[in-house]
This record gives sequence, structure tokens and C-alpha cells, in this order.
Amino acid sequence: MPTFPGFPKTTRKFFRQLAANNDREWFQEHKDEYETHVVAPCLAFIESMATPLRSISSAFLATPKKSGGSLMRIHRDTRFSKDKAPYKTNIGIQFRHAEGKDVHAPGFYVHIEANEVFLGAGMWHPDSKPLAAIRQRIATDAPAWKRVTQAAAFQKLLALEGDALKRPPRGMDPDHPLIEDLKRKDFMAVRRFDPKAVEDTSFPKEVLATFKASKNFMGFLCDSLGIAF
Repeated sequence: MPTFPGFPKTTRKFFRQLAANNDREWFQEHKDEYETHVVAPCLAFIESMATPLRSISSAFLATPKKSGGSLMRIHRDTRFSKDKAPYKTNIGIQFRHAEGKDVHAPGFYVHIEANEVFLGAGMWHPDSKPLAAIRQRIATDAPAWKRVTQAAAFQKLLALEGDALKRPPRGMDPDHPLIEDLKRKDFMAVRRFDPKAVEDTSFPKEVLATFKASKNFMGFLCDSLGIAF
């Protein structure tokens, strides 16, 4: 298994500078720094996670490619946004399910920016059909949902976060004991870190421990969708 020494301090420094100079001219002038301080360590980290990830599930892929792999693109989609800044000011790495087509699929996620670092496991803004399937599973198998979200290992490291409806979803009993979970639009379990943690050699071990703690949660989601875990 490749050994990952931690992200260099220059990784977060690059994003601090990018946040202050988010334009194409500056980025082109500093593209070599982006390749050296961001892309190279990201690909090394992804490669280092491939074997450990398989110890959790073989259904999730760690693909160390500059594009089309686990490393998400730095370019923002500004077509429908008032914010026209062309670049994201963070690293996004998604170890996506093999059957997933985009960021809304089940996956393990790593987010690194200058002043915020967190890990995620689950589904962000799932489409209507998978969202309905997860809600239905929670509604009809509440004990299983409680087992995975109230497990000691899960609660020690992770917390459910994300957007939610203000009112109960259509067709759901508003008096259901898990109605607050049924309102969720995101099913993401998150663990937050001091940003400097990514520069420590222990960071990959913490990532793996976090993903392992989410294993049964991820299994619940995949089972709800009828896909392998």
C-alpha cells in the first residue's frame, strides 16, 4: 500500500491565494503551483486509499486521475450562479459507488480548503427516485435506521448534516417518530477536522477510521437503492 505523508502546507496556502485572486489570469500564472501543491498530493492520497477502501467495500472506487476519476474538477459551473468566480477554492475528492454517474451518487467524500476540512459519507442532493427510496426504507424499517445512526462508533465520529424540508414529504405520516430524518434532502454523515490535520501523516488513518465508522450507514443507503455494497 502506498504511504501518504500528508498534504504539504503549500496546499492550503494555494487555496488562500486563490480565494483572494479568483480569476483566470491569476490561475494560469500559477497553474504549475496548482499541479505541484494540489493535484500531485491529491493523486497520491487517492492512490494510498485504494486498498484500504476495499477493506470497507469493493463497490467504491479510488481512481487517481486528473480528470474523470476521484478528484473533482476545480472549475465551477457558473451558468446558473450569480457568483461568477471561475474556480472552486477547495479540494473535492469523491470515492464514488461504481454504479454512480455523478456527485449525487453514494460515496465517501474528502473536502479540503484553507480554513475548513471535513469528511463525508452518504448521498448529497440525491435525485427524486433514490431520495424516495431511502425515505421509504427509513419509514418502513425504523429499527434498522436507528441501529446504523445510533451505533456508538458512528456517533463518536460522525453527525448527520445537510438540507431538509420544512414540512413532511408528501405521503409520509407527519407523526412518524423519525419524521425529522424523513424530511432530509441530504443523507450525509460528516466529520469535521482542524484544517491543519491534513498535513499530518496520520490523516489517511483518520480518514479510514471515519469511513469504517460509516460502513453500516452506507450499507443501509445502498440496500435502500438496491445496489451492491
